[in-house]
Order: sequence, then C-alpha cells, then structure tokens
Amino acid sequence: MAKKPAKELVIVTGISGAGKASALKAFEDLGYHCVDNLPLELLPDFAALVSKSKEVEKAAIVVDVREGGTLDRLPEILKYVKTLLHTRVVFLDAQDASLVQRYSETRRPHPLGRSETVWRSIVEERQLLDTIRNVADTLIDTSKFNVHELRAHIIDRYGREEKANRLLVSCLSFGFKNGVPLDADMVFDVRFLPNPHFVPEFRKKTGLDPKVAAYVRKFPQTGEFLDRVTNMMLYLLPHYVKEGKSYLTVAFGCTGGQHRSVMMAEEMRKRLKKAGYQMKALHRDMVK
Repeated sequence: MAKKPAKELVIVTGISGAGKASALKAFEDLGYHCVDNLPLELLPDFAALVSKSKEVEKAAIVVDVREGGTLDRLPEILKYVKTLLHTRVVFLDAQDASLVQRYSETRRPHPLGRSETVWRSIVEERQLLDTIRNVADTLIDTSKFNVHELRAHIIDRYGREEKANRLLVSCLSFGFKNGVPLDADMVFDVRFLPNPHFVPEFRKKTGLDPKVAAYVRKFPQTGEFLDRVTNMMLYLLPHYVKEGKSYLTVAFGCTGGQHRSVMMAEEMRKRLKKAGYQMKALHRDMVK
C-alpha cells in the first residue's frame, strides 16, 4: 500500500454566499497557507510547490464558480494533486432562502452577474458546481451559522487534528421536516418507532426527558435497533480511524427532531463513549 503524502491541502469550495471567505480565514488562523481564487490550471503547480516547500506544511485554497468553464476539469486535476498532497475538498452550502437573505443584507451582486435575479443565479450556480459537489469529502450546511459560528465550527472540526489524532464522533438528532443535515456521514431514520408526540404528557417535552426516553426505550424494536447500530458502529469506527478520518457525524432523524431522534442520539453517544470513543451529541432541531 502506497504511503499517504504527509503534507496537506484543503480545497474550500461551494455556493456563493455560503461562507467560503470566512472558512478560508479560519484555516489561515489554524496555520494553513491560504490562497483565494487560485486559477484551476495553476493548482498542479501550486501542489508541487507545497510538496517541495520546507516552510509550508499545509495549505488551503478557494475554488468556486469564478473559475468558469474549467470547473469540470477538477476531478481529473485532483487525481494528480492527491499523489503529491493529502487532499480533501470541503463544500459549503446553504438553503436558498438563507443565501437570498445574505445577498439582501450585504447588497452585493451574485458573481454570475446582475442581469438575473439572485434566485435564478443560485439555481444556475448549483448546476455549474455539481461536478465539484460530487467529489467533495465534506459538506457543511452554513444556513444557521453566522460568521463567528462558522469560524468556530471550522476551527473546532479541523483544529482538533492538531491536538490529537483521535476520531471524534458526533451523534446528531434532526427532524426530516427541516431537511437532512448536509454534513451527516451516516443517516438513520427512526420514524419506525411510536411517536411520543401523540402522547399528550410528552408533546411539549423532548427526548432528553427521562420519562420520554423511557417511553421510547420500552418498545422491543428500540433495543434491537440500538444493538444492531451499535455493533455496526463498533465494526466501522476502527476502520475509519485506520484510514485517518478525524471527524464522523452520525445522524438520527425523526419527524420533528424533538423526541425519538434526540433519545437515540443520546443513547448512541453513551454506548460509544463507553467503548472508548470521543463523543458528543448535537440536537439540531430540538426546542430549547
């Protein structure tokens, strides 16, 4: 097996308005040598320079729709770049409504021009970036992030590797009615379980409530599901660690993200933590 290149390159890309400039700034704060809007045709030469440099150990660049028609060449170029550097592609996205609101607040035109509405420009941009999205290693939905939260997310996610070469597993709960999380590595649908929402006593509570958790746990299919997923995770996680993965998001979804998914995410966090993994639980849609 070929040895992976020691030096690192992060390609930051995604939809205009999703926060690429803020993300690049966060990587700069983490010690990456950063370049914005590097022409794609120069990427092989840039990667070669980084691989030979005695001073630059890791670099981050932005590649986006400003590149134009050459975007389709990225998958081909990546094959060569990955022979020189440990390379990963981070794709930033956001819901259309969030993007339109950001353009309205900043009063900046969309990069594709002023002749079309922002809505139409976003649709066109998604089509142009489809090739890049398909080769992305990580998708980050920035819809609910402000500038400071996105920076903190990038630093938390990628700065962790500077501190320890350990896999961090996030168990994320969400509601399907609000969409599937873009950055989830695995998604489990727990809507097959009876819904506590239809029990008047539990309707305004969440899966963090002991009584709600006990209600969900009492069904035999709950225990069997948890056992099966736990066994699968305990099989998969060592392989992810071996391949150098540092961050994994396992998402559990129910209808509204209040009861079943919350209970499942918390239970999986406890089980995998007991097995020795670094864990945290996040509840995207749970009412605070």
